[in-house]
Amino acid sequence: MMIDPESTSQPAAGFESKNRSAPFVRSRLNFTRMSFLDESQPSHTASGAVIADTEAITARVASLDWERTFNDLDAQGCAVLSQLLAPRECEALAALYSQENLFRSRVVMSRHGFGRGEYKYFSYPLPDPIAGLRTALYPRLVPLANRWNAVMRLDVRYPPTHADFISRCHQAGQLRPTPLLLQYEAGDYNCLHQDLYGEHVFPLQVAVLLSQPARDFMGGEFVLTEQRPRMQSRAEVVSLKQGDAVVFAVHHRPVQGTRGAYRVNMRHGVSRLRSGRRHTLGIIFHDAS
Repeated sequence: MMIDPESTSQPAAGFESKNRSAPFVRSRLNFTRMSFLDESQPSHTASGAVIADTEAITARVASLDWERTFNDLDAQGCAVLSQLLAPRECEALAALYSQENLFRSRVVMSRHGFGRGEYKYFSYPLPDPIAGLRTALYPRLVPLANRWNAVMRLDVRYPPTHADFISRCHQAGQLRPTPLLLQYEAGDYNCLHQDLYGEHVFPLQVAVLLSQPARDFMGGEFVLTEQRPRMQSRAEVVSLKQGDAVVFAVHHRPVQGTRGAYRVNMRHGVSRLRSGRRHTLGIIFHDAS
């Protein structure tokens, strides 16, 4: 589980304390801190004031092969979304890491025994591309999330829009945004964990590789493990290129056995970076308490 200590006085239990009195904050898709870059136009800086084209984001997500994605998720608990972002978009997002005003907290992993490296949680309102991706990806994943819960005999069902799901989170005191940027340097790694931040957890999340393997870094592979009852754990190493995203199970997923479906526990992490620097964008659909 990732940690988000906003102060050293916060309790460690659950890693994020509840704050039910905080004001309700909505992400603004028309916020102008940055946008996706049009490959046909001259390069923009990451802080450019161009309003994101949310229709283009939605169209890009809609064009993905979702049937294959669902088949892969059912088979191994993860799926690759190839070329979700263009190289210049990746570079613009990675450049945001130095802009402190965009983030609500910074976590150094070694201080908490989570590995080595660091990550920062964005504050609301989210930068347009990140809010747009969160809004566009969620409804594509809802049918699978609801089907998985039905198969695992879990009563929770997810609403069709992300705005409705975030309202559910906020009503339960989960008010803090969870999309984040992660930065790894040589020798850094991320221990196996689950991103659980409160009562309401969407069962799928997305990580986008913003750096180019072999050019920007070596090592640092995305790793997913699956723990089945009375069996040894299974590991899945996911090879990604710059701009590729991996969709994966946050906590558990159903697996069909000889006596029906059963639940397996999932964890994810990043192997040791051997050289260079690696940036990743994490899209988590539930907010934190």
